Amino acid sequence: MASRKLGLFVTAVVSAAALVPPSAVAQLRTDYYASVCPNLESIVRGSVRQSMAQSQIAAPAALRLFFHDCAVAGCDASIMIVNSNGDDEWRHSDNQSLKREGFQTVLSAKAAVDSDPQCRNKVSCADILALAARESVVQSGGPYYQVELGRYDGRVSTRGSVVLPHVNFNLKQLNAFFSGLGFNQTEMVALMGAHTLGAADCPFFQYRIGSDPSMDQGLASQLRATCGANPSGGFAFLDPSPGGFDNAFYRNLQGGRGLLGSDQVLYSNQRSRGSVDAYAANQSAFFADFVAAVAKLGRIGVKTAATGEIRRDCQFPN
Repeated sequence: MASRKLGLFVTAVVSAAALVPPSAVAQLRTDYYASVCPNLESIVRGSVRQSMAQSQIAAPAALRLFFHDCAVAGCDASIMIVNSNGDDEWRHSDNQSLKREGFQTVLSAKAAVDSDPQCRNKVSCADILALAARESVVQSGGPYYQVELGRYDGRVSTRGSVVLPHVNFNLKQLNAFFSGLGFNQTEMVALMGAHTLGAADCPFFQYRIGSDPSMDQGLASQLRATCGANPSGGFAFLDPSPGGFDNAFYRNLQGGRGLLGSDQVLYSNQRSRGSVDAYAANQSAFFADFVAAVAKLGRIGVKTAATGEIRRDCQFPN
């Protein structure tokens, strides 16, 4: 079970950030659609609100989808593509735990945007996904931040392109993966705070129960009961307030109650413990650093008009 991959969020990783031409990042602006689709953000906001009202996991699922998209082929909504031959990102084993509610949240927002005649087929799925991720954070009590827009959608999605961290990665392995995306250790710790939302299925942490001394014994007993009764279908929340975007995730790690091994190692390792302690003590500091990190995430692998398109259907290239 230790080979399972991270939810949200290898040592040899080509830096996606380094492959982005300067013109692609330069095209990103918070007012990119001001004259094309002036009501874009309010439309997406209302749609995500409806999705969250319909499902408690819509917000964490959409936020996690954003990371899985950007960290693999760049922020181009390639994670949304469905290929007839089955060779696409979301059908890679590492992405099979992505929840349908995340995809549906984006598809519903796309439909809402296209229902406005002024906006129809003018807004990329990649930008809608970025906005849906922001709304998932804000509407869960997290910080508001402006989203840079102007991404184009990718045309290609392949299973072979998917490389994601393992849930049993140590700090060195985590740093190697995230540095390949352009993040330093502090930025990585802040970005992993997204695990303050949602839950994880038993197979992602069951291997730790009774064998990992860094896990609080009370938590281990609870998880043993949870997963013993339903090992394949059981789950546990990532922190005590799974529906609220706050700094409880870091306080959880301080008590040895981190669910995923790759989360708990952030506190177990002295090199990163200081960042965990800082965020646990100061939610405002976490919010500020998370906003900076997620903005940086949103710049990875940005496509231009020359390398991408605006998909009419997020699930299929035009």
